[in-house]
Amino acid sequence: MLNRETVLVLDFGSQYTQLIARRIRESRVYSEILPFNTPWQKIKEKRPAGLILSGGPSSVFEKDAPHPDPAIFNFEGPILGICYGMHLLVHHLGGEVQRADHQEYGKAMVGQSGSELFAGLPGEIQVWMSHGDRIAQLPPGFSKTASTPSAMAAMACPERRIFGLQFHPEVVHTPQGKEIIRNFLFRICGCRGDWTVSSFVDQAVTSIRDQVGPQSRVVCGLSGGVDSTVAAMLVDRAVGERLTCIFVDNGLLRKNEFRDVLKTFTENLHLNVIGVDASDRFLDQLQDVADPERKRKIIGTEFIRVFEEEARRLGDIRFLVQGTLYPDVIESVSVKGPSAVIKSHHNVGGLPEKMDLELVEPLRELFKDEVREVGRELGLSDGFVMRQPFPGPGLAVRIVSEITRERLRVLREADDIVHQEMKASGYYTKVWQSFAVLLPVKSVGVMGDGRTYENVVALRIVQSMDGMTADWVHLPYDLLARMSSRIVNEVRGVNRVVYDISSKPPSTIEWE
Repeated sequence: MLNRETVLVLDFGSQYTQLIARRIRESRVYSEILPFNTPWQKIKEKRPAGLILSGGPSSVFEKDAPHPDPAIFNFEGPILGICYGMHLLVHHLGGEVQRADHQEYGKAMVGQSGSELFAGLPGEIQVWMSHGDRIAQLPPGFSKTASTPSAMAAMACPERRIFGLQFHPEVVHTPQGKEIIRNFLFRICGCRGDWTVSSFVDQAVTSIRDQVGPQSRVVCGLSGGVDSTVAAMLVDRAVGERLTCIFVDNGLLRKNEFRDVLKTFTENLHLNVIGVDASDRFLDQLQDVADPERKRKIIGTEFIRVFEEEARRLGDIRFLVQGTLYPDVIESVSVKGPSAVIKSHHNVGGLPEKMDLELVEPLRELFKDEVREVGRELGLSDGFVMRQPFPGPGLAVRIVSEITRERLRVLREADDIVHQEMKASGYYTKVWQSFAVLLPVKSVGVMGDGRTYENVVALRIVQSMDGMTADWVHLPYDLLARMSSRIVNEVRGVNRVVYDISSKPPSTIEWE
């Protein structure tokens, strides 16, 4: 975006990398995650106010350990190394890292002896450790600024504005970690903290106008969720009547979704929307497909083909708007250095290699809660802004194994009951997501004194801040009982309901 201060996070594979970026943004400073091996020239072009080297599972002296472009260590701005990032600084600047005799994992108490990073904090603080190496010798010019009884916990070279932490300030288990990060941002990097929703909207609208130009026409792929809606409203503000929104029924929507969403967009949001029923073509392509990655790629490709066909019908369309978010990018593409691709999101990793339309993705740098803030800034009601996320591939990733029209019917009815009960109980807006999953197993049951052999439905209800991590919700037993009873009694073909009590990680929110 334009003229904003940015703190870059180089990712070396830590499970906490996204949390570092989030903590920075919570301080109203824009942050971006880049792979560990990003060339220095590309980093320099972003004019960072500071660099943070993340943690990671490797040891710096291992054969295949990830190392950054060496030019990074000549950066004239502030650098903060966290855990493995601290080890990299020691290793490359003339110190020594060794295997520790005693590994440290979990909570620890650290005594700090004074550093700009610890300004305003008490002499002893609780932190979260996760390391198997130790600093045997500091590089020239560095001093120890914190320690535990068994390890050096922090170092600093104030003259070069380089700092290192052995622990993780970004996690909640380091209660004063936010203050440490804020000290780095404001005391050391000199950030202003002026990255706000209003400034993002203004910059996004300007960026869209620059990309699209003064005359080109645009189509937007609407899903009915807050992401694509906010993206459409930003583009509408930028190009006005040159935007046409397309809402596709891919046969994988929730009960009555196609009808209800079209009504909402045309009557309440006053967007120019075309509804396209492409359910048969999607379901034909998905016939006999069980692998979730194949499902996502088929759906992503088919969406693009539908949009391209509609764009040709409309004539002279060059651009396609999508509501892609930062977590979609992070999980679909290995922007996290050595971290693995978790799953291909239909609007990122599921896109076909060749496309006729150029993508406009104004939300590509935002997390979900930030998108909701932008939605409020644009005038969306809380009722719409707080709609729970619904995956682009729809019910395809909530039917484990093959998709059939009958299995879709069963899942739609079960999911609709979950939706009704969550809203009636007031829990709908208190959780991140609540939905039903149709499992590829059947179980024996007894109904009306007779034996049944029917489908099993799992309930998945989780709490999260941004979808990157999540935990299952401890719903009241009576609410779970009502959902279970209604599904078994009202949905033909289901005789058992189970509750998923898995967190992310190790599980993902969706089952596929």
